[in-house]
Amino acid sequence: MTYSPVTARRARSVLLLLTFTRWFPVGLTIGVTTLLALERHMSLAQIGVIFSMQGFVVLGLELPTGGFADALGRRPVLVASAVVALVSSLVFITAHTFAAFVVAMLLQGVFRALDSGPLESWYVDTAHADDPSTRVEDGLSRAGMVLGLAIASGALVSGGLIAWHPVRSMTALEFPYWCAIGLFAVHLAAVSTLVREPRTHVDSTGLRRAMASVRQAPSVVVDGIRTLGTSRVLLALVLVEVFWSVGMIAFETLMPVRLAEVAGGETRAGALMGPVSAAAWGLFAVGSAVAGLTSRRIGVGWTALAARVLNGAFVVVMGLMAGPVGLITAFLVTYTLHGSAGPVHSTLLHRQAEARNRTTVLSMNSMVAGGCYSLGLLALGPLAEHAGTTTAIITAGAFSILGAALYLPAIRQERAAERVTAPAAAQPVPPA
Repeated sequence: MTYSPVTARRARSVLLLLTFTRWFPVGLTIGVTTLLALERHMSLAQIGVIFSMQGFVVLGLELPTGGFADALGRRPVLVASAVVALVSSLVFITAHTFAAFVVAMLLQGVFRALDSGPLESWYVDTAHADDPSTRVEDGLSRAGMVLGLAIASGALVSGGLIAWHPVRSMTALEFPYWCAIGLFAVHLAAVSTLVREPRTHVDSTGLRRAMASVRQAPSVVVDGIRTLGTSRVLLALVLVEVFWSVGMIAFETLMPVRLAEVAGGETRAGALMGPVSAAAWGLFAVGSAVAGLTSRRIGVGWTALAARVLNGAFVVVMGLMAGPVGLITAFLVTYTLHGSAGPVHSTLLHRQAEARNRTTVLSMNSMVAGGCYSLGLLALGPLAEHAGTTTAIITAGAFSILGAALYLPAIRQERAAERVTAPAAAQPVPPA
């Protein structure tokens, strides 16, 4: 098959489309996954074990799959991730036993590990191959905006489908999940059709090409870890996730618990969380768009630092609120700032990576985030139980703010780069 280069503009369009097809099905299922397991007589203790399987798999496979993507190419890994997403969803919707649910979430972990990074890496490398001066942060910011809109609209549609319940042969919770499976099939077709890249990693094809990539993957992983150890800026950026992930626990895991406390019970909180979550993801998209504009004015590094400080500060405000209106308002502002922080953090990571290790770098960042999120849960859960959710939320927010200082090395590097390029841009053009 002859490869025709993809333009930077075309690559951005593909990034945005595939971001939507990837995350809209998640919006459809985000509010029903736990409820579906409960409907099929899984206990809360069993559900905790079931969903922990995904995290363990992601933690174990994050770096190997990142190295595999950098060695084999982004397109094969993206196609594989879409296939596994479809299979894991089918296993989950047909599961009626604890073991079946565990298998579904193990597959979901494989999907998440494969899916982490290769689309962004494909976009950055493809755009720079066409035009090295392309501001990839604009595309990443728009992708963050699309991600938020996709989940928000999916959550709203899911609620409507559950209320409508047009297919009486299945339960109301099952219908949106089956719709999501159909859309995952659409995503697979879109990835297979739209993602194109040259065969720059190895020269052979078929089985020989795959085996060569398997041999390359460990060396790519080692190279990524070596880069982390030798780059102070990259190390600081990855360590941001230690603090960021703990802050996320407050507004992702502890928020519904706190809302139940101030709103009068779990049922009332559950009724509120549907529209509130949709609004939050919509504001996440707004925050991503604002980050793209702000980074042009004050720089990518300062935008990341400001978003992180303000995000942590509003997590603290969430903990201080005594009523549902104040809590929800602070939560929505927090999510807006969460959307602002994501694309600029990704941009800073991409600046420290190269085509040969880009997905590995993103995978290291994701692995640290996932691991620290799990460790944070082990600490904040008992704290919330013994000292109250207010104390746990405030602690998480305050701890999150501390991580903003780790953006300073990237800011200094960004300023140094500007000082180098500014004089060159100011040089007069010699006469012909």
